Amino acid sequence: QVQLVESGGGLVQPGGSLRLSCLASGTIFSINAMAWYRQAPGKQRELVAIITGGGSTEYADSVWGRFTISRDIATNTVYLQMNSLKPEDTAVYYCQAGARATMRSRQLDYWGQGTQVTVSS
Repeated sequence: QVQLVESGGGLVQPGGSLRLSCLASGTIFSINAMAWYRQAPGKQRELVAIITGGGSTEYADSVWGRFTISRDIATNTVYLQMNSLKPEDTAVYYCQAGARATMRSRQLDYWGQGTQVTVSS
């Protein structure tokens, strides 16, 4: 019903930047908050940043001041601008959205397939 597709991952040197995008498509009645999570090898998935429908944002302490989350409500797209990247930012990054497919649907959490970000020299 609701599909999330991430793009923009890749290999970058320490100190570099990347911009991730996540497009929500399919049958969408409304989208509430959208977020980025990440999962490094051998670690649990963790919240990186979240943005509400009203535009309020929150960040993990580890990325505060370096990452910026934003969204384009008109195109159902959420972005994650990542600056001053560190090797410890290496992970698979996942997009997540709380959305209702139809007016009668309850809100569900939807996930993208993930995009790999590798920070290495």
